[in-house]
Amino acid sequence: MSSALPATAPEERRKAPRTDVDEPAYVASHGASTRCRVVNISADGAAIEVPDPLFIPDRFQLMTERDRAVRNCRVVWTRQNRIGVIFE
Repeated sequence: MSSALPATAPEERRKAPRTDVDEPAYVASHGASTRCRVVNISADGAAIEVPDPLFIPDRFQLMTERDRAVRNCRVVWTRQNRIGVIFE
């Protein structure tokens, strides 16, 4: 008989739950902007997909196309073309 422990989910570090969305947006910094897509969002941050993360600065403004809300962002992780940000 084995006494294996049940598998547990990775620890959730987000303070607020994220809502899955598929919304066009723009990353803006130093007078330039790049189209992106918001994949999920919460009151504290978001995950966005960008054409090339090498051209995205560590801090930028994110403007969603639907409501034109502008949020100051800081990059906290990058995986391929997806970037996780927190709102400052």
